[in-house]
Amino acid sequence: MTPSKTVNRIALSSALAAALVAMPSLAEATTLRIAHVWPGGSLIDRELFQAWAESVEAASEGRLEVEVYPSQTLAKSDKTYESAVTGVADIGASAQGYNAGRFPLTQVAELPGVSASSRQGSCILQSLYDQGHFDEEYSDTRPLFLFTTGPGYLHTKERLIETPQDLEGLRLRRPTPVVGDMFNRLGAQAVGMPAPDVFTAMQRGVVDGLSFNWEGMKTFRLNELANYHTEVPLYDLSLFATMSQRTYDSLPTDLQQVIDDHSGLEWSLRAAAVYDELIRQGRQDAEQAGHEFLVIDDALEHPEWGPVLQQTIDGYLEEVGGEAGNIYEAAMALRAECAA
Repeated sequence: MTPSKTVNRIALSSALAAALVAMPSLAEATTLRIAHVWPGGSLIDRELFQAWAESVEAASEGRLEVEVYPSQTLAKSDKTYESAVTGVADIGASAQGYNAGRFPLTQVAELPGVSASSRQGSCILQSLYDQGHFDEEYSDTRPLFLFTTGPGYLHTKERLIETPQDLEGLRLRRPTPVVGDMFNRLGAQAVGMPAPDVFTAMQRGVVDGLSFNWEGMKTFRLNELANYHTEVPLYDLSLFATMSQRTYDSLPTDLQQVIDDHSGLEWSLRAAAVYDELIRQGRQDAEQAGHEFLVIDDALEHPEWGPVLQQTIDGYLEEVGGEAGNIYEAAMALRAECAA
């Protein structure tokens, strides 16, 4: 065999070996499926979940591929958390409130007066989680980041709500059981339903109004139906993006690090930035449509609304008991830091 042929054969063997080495790495690409409840193409879908997916894919150099399933297409809103527990989805994102009774300590952060924006609320909620207050509530998944919607107000079709007594007799979509109890105490009929179903319910007259944040009013097109807005902060809805522990454990260490780098306060605040922009846009849409507003400043000190809100806070903390009071105090202590 001539030297040139020997060299060519060695080169060919080396190329084949390199190709064989490369093939397993291609086969090892792992697909992660995200199930979330927000509409496909919405700002939250694009700027949060699609952005997270693209960032993870880039950071993993293509070894992680992420598929995003919006609009409850992979898991319904009340099954999204469970889908991450069971592995139906690798990552689930929705509201804790869709899982009645499952996250009572987390939902302390939803109480009236805890936060005034998505950024503040998200910082408080993620900080409380990082301090270990909610470990047991998420022991069956691996939370990536927690965030909030910003304050939820009252929005009605036919007339402006000025006092708590004005709620009597109305059918109102409740965002959480806590707000639902408040509505019932005030003589309203609280109706539970997922956010994506509210537009049709209002259109058909199933409900007269709802309590929602301004982001939701825009994302779910509810400003088209509700013309009256009472800005009294009834709650701040908590939200989660959490990962199947089994999926996380199946990843090699370096890819687990990629997930860890896309978790925590940084991504909580990125989510909040999207929400606060939508809050701005949602209110602006209502203003431009000529809707009527009533702003209740210092709601906890308001002579009519204050006692109603305080009763809601006290009742919830008493019902949950245990660490709920301490978590509420910790949340209120974080307000100044998280407002910065």
